[in-house]
Amino acid sequence: MSRIGKLPITVPAGVSVTINGKAVTVKGPKGELNTVFRPEMGIDLDGETLTVTRPSDQKQHRAYHGLTRSLLNNMVIGVTQGFSKDLEIQGVGYKAEELPKGVKLIVGYSHPVEYKAPEGIKISVENNTKVRVEGIDKQTVGHVASELRKVRPPEPYKGKGIRYLGEQVRSKAGKTGAK
Repeated sequence: MSRIGKLPITVPAGVSVTINGKAVTVKGPKGELNTVFRPEMGIDLDGETLTVTRPSDQKQHRAYHGLTRSLLNNMVIGVTQGFSKDLEIQGVGYKAEELPKGVKLIVGYSHPVEYKAPEGIKISVENNTKVRVEGIDKQTVGHVASELRKVRPPEPYKGKGIRYLGEQVRSKAGKTGAK
C-alpha cells in the first residue's frame, strides 16, 4: 500500500468538498479550486474525511494513489492557508518594482523585464530585493516563481541573479593568473 496514499485528509471547518464523478471542487475562505483526477482512483468523502482508494496493486495504480492524495491535500491546504515562495535578488543595481498585476525586474539587461502574473497569483516586493509569490494553487505558485528566477538565474562566479530564499549557489573559482 502507498504510505502517502492511504493517509486520510481531514477537511477543516469552512471548507466544502464537492465530488462530481472524477471532478473535485474544493471551496474555502481563500478561494475555489477544481481538478479532474484519473478515472481509476476512487475518491470518497465521509463526513470531514477524504480518502483515496486504488483498484489494484499495479505499479501505475500505486503511483497514482499517492499522487491523487497529495494533490487533494494541496487543494485543501491552498483554500485554507495558501502557498507562497520567496525569491531574493542579488547584484549591484538589481531590483524589483511592484506593478498592479505583476512585477518589473531590473537585473542588468538593457531594458527592464516586466512579468504579468496569471489570475489568482499575487506578487509583492519588499525592500526592492525580496519578491514574494502567493496564491492558492501550489503548482501555479511554483511555476511563477521558477519563471521569475529564469529571468536572471544566479551565476556561479559572482553569485548575481535571482534565487530562491535560502538557496545555496556554488561558487566557481575565476581564472588564475598566467604562470
